[in-house]
Amino acid sequence: MNQKSNQTPAIRHALTTKREDDFAQWYQEVVSEAEMAEESGVRGCMVIKPWGYGVWERIQRLMDDRIKAAGVQNCYFPLFIPLSYFAKEAEHVEGFAKEMAVVTHHRLIGDGKGGLVPDPEAKLEEPLIVRPTSETVIGQAMARWVQSWRDLPLMVNQWANVVRWEMRTRMFLRTSEFLWQEGHTAHADKGDAMEETLRALEMYRDFAEDELAMPVVAGEKPENERFPGAVATYSIEAMMQDGKALQAGTSHYLGTGFAHAAGITFQDREGTQQYAHTTSWGTSTRMIGGLIMVHGDDDGLRVPPRVAPQQIVILPMLRETPEDDALLAYCEELRKALASQSTLGEPVRVLLDKRPGKATQKRWAWVKKGVPIVLEIGGRDAAGGQVSMLRRDRLWNEAAKANFVGMAKDDFIARAAAEIEDIQTSLYAEAKARRDANIATATSFDEIAAFFSDDKRYPGWVEVEWARPTGDELEAVVQKLKTLKLTMRNTPLGAAPATGSCVFTGRPAVEKIYVARSY
Repeated sequence: MNQKSNQTPAIRHALTTKREDDFAQWYQEVVSEAEMAEESGVRGCMVIKPWGYGVWERIQRLMDDRIKAAGVQNCYFPLFIPLSYFAKEAEHVEGFAKEMAVVTHHRLIGDGKGGLVPDPEAKLEEPLIVRPTSETVIGQAMARWVQSWRDLPLMVNQWANVVRWEMRTRMFLRTSEFLWQEGHTAHADKGDAMEETLRALEMYRDFAEDELAMPVVAGEKPENERFPGAVATYSIEAMMQDGKALQAGTSHYLGTGFAHAAGITFQDREGTQQYAHTTSWGTSTRMIGGLIMVHGDDDGLRVPPRVAPQQIVILPMLRETPEDDALLAYCEELRKALASQSTLGEPVRVLLDKRPGKATQKRWAWVKKGVPIVLEIGGRDAAGGQVSMLRRDRLWNEAAKANFVGMAKDDFIARAAAEIEDIQTSLYAEAKARRDANIATATSFDEIAAFFSDDKRYPGWVEVEWARPTGDELEAVVQKLKTLKLTMRNTPLGAAPATGSCVFTGRPAVEKIYVARSY
């Protein structure tokens, strides 16, 4: 392959803000410039634009395939949940009480001043909670559906929106309303429920790494980070480019607590009534925020090909002349040939961008959106049977110019699938190398403090050994870490055994845990 000889020098169209200067502002700029989402006019809520929603649709489709392959069936439960359902599970409701949106009236009337107010005569007999999560309402349904051990395991999932009234919001990462999937299962015993809890966790780990090219650590959350009412909570944690941790998915073993509250009982093989063991697990549009912060660069977003709405965009260099017809015909022939190819187990997703405007301007718009491959094709390319390829993960050459590579059209068609697969692999390898290079170990709290000192803008994570304290002793550790704006993330599954002393208590350590700043 040869570098394209007739390509004009590129002007660097970087974002206004660089990651190293202001990561938070860079993130907001990527969301805007990549046309992922915008403010909605309602505090804490966003409009997900077509490119951003296209990424979510890809996540949803690929995740849904995995969920169904595990024997879980999709269903749907109401957006509104009676307050009394939550009142049955005190620990659960306490965890969400400050975030709940409450519906108290079912009608508005005029206020006599040109406005509207709730009708005092239309007050609901019982307030309704706008779904923050569905354990309570699904538990009520499970109590009706489960009668015998033959009905178990019962495994359902729903794709829905939820509302948690967040005080500090950031698009995709923390919004008052967001999209997610939530799986809920009931089992005859703890062993079966724990197996499902860990199966879901492994599904999330593999999905994050294989589909999103986002390396994660799967492990158990400390006691203070458990889901309200859960016996055990597990998570996948990803490192963002600013060194912070993002909890990208969770899986919970709920024991029999929710079954007691909802009355989920069954007759076992011996004819005795037992309470079911339940689980819940979920991921959300927060994964998109993680994708942005793991793969984005100073020119915008980079979308892994598996979840890119379009993997290849063809940009004809239209000049509003009669020759455009022949150029468009050439590009359409190319589009059809590429669409007939398969990569990563699916047909290649390719778009021919026929919109009026300069190809260079459209090119940089697609660069900011992070489409994996851009093909820019002019009249001479069409006449000579050529294409000019620009890979988003290899955007600049050593001369700081757009790294276009020219080749014969047929050659590109033959290698398009391999190029796409290589981009997926390369993005993961880059992210994993960066994460691994930014994890340190510490044997004392002073070493933790030194690692996260002020002169380290984006420090990464620290792995420490600890004694798994509980109760007041654990709360003291949490408060001590809070002085440095740190949190404990999870204890990685499959880690080497602890051999030293707990960095917090001095007692013999029982396991390892990651400490980091987080989103």
